[in-house]
Amino acid sequence: MSTETLEQRLSAVETAIAQLKQQNSSQSANWLEQITGSFKDDPIFDEVLAYGREFRYNDRPHHDERKDL
Repeated sequence: MSTETLEQRLSAVETAIAQLKQQNSSQSANWLEQITGSFKDDPIFDEVLAYGREFRYNDRPHHDERKDL
């Protein structure tokens, strides 16, 4: 690979990185603010939350209520 081609490719990479940095700095620093409320009143999301609660509940250690063990 010639030095000129390598320098062109490096310049293109540097330009792309500069553009990405500019895009990133213009976005909100808090990603949570960007998505808050995006699933409001969505029945499928409510179902996902219910599955998560059920999974966490079933994953807890349950004490055996029998005292003779």
